[in-house]
Amino acid sequence: MHPNSAFRWEDRAALRSFAEAVGFGMLFAATPDGPRVAHIPFVFLDADRVGFHVARGNGITKHLDGRDALLVVNGPDGYVSPDWYELDNNQVPTWNYLAVEFEGPVSRMETAGLVDQMDRLTATHESRLSPKQVWTRGKMDGGRFEKMLDAIQGFELRISGWRGTAKLGQNKTEAARLNAARAAEASGNRALAHLMRELPNG
Repeated sequence: MHPNSAFRWEDRAALRSFAEAVGFGMLFAATPDGPRVAHIPFVFLDADRVGFHVARGNGITKHLDGRDALLVVNGPDGYVSPDWYELDNNQVPTWNYLAVEFEGPVSRMETAGLVDQMDRLTATHESRLSPKQVWTRGKMDGGRFEKMLDAIQGFELRISGWRGTAKLGQNKTEAARLNAARAAEASGNRALAHLMRELPNG
């Protein structure tokens, strides 16, 4: 994560809330075949455990059980022009972003845990589609869901390390940061502009 303490983001409740809102990340692990990454949907199982699944054919899958991994969740990001601050000419271009890392040991789930994870994941995202009628696996033909489970493997990551970066111009004056936020919005990056104005909790 970014070494500048001005950008450090340590509020665990805020980190979890952000990660849950995104619900998708990149899981990195060192394997005997070299470094690997899987792009995964995930769900919190409790305060310090994240559940996810990976296609059985993914090169990372056979190496995850018992190995430490890093789950990275990215938020809005974007280029920031030095002109946007409306300061002197001695500013440089940069990139603002929001990101969270969860690190910890990974363990394989049995089928019951995988089913529970899938149900939680589906319920979370289906609830966001209201007023659409919620989809459940009960709508599938008998046995079809169980057959499709054979194509994936469930895992949990027990979080031992929480790290966050909110690099949003906090190293500039408030006026300069807000000037840059206004310019970011004018350029079409409304999500980043909003974060630069509001700033996440510590």
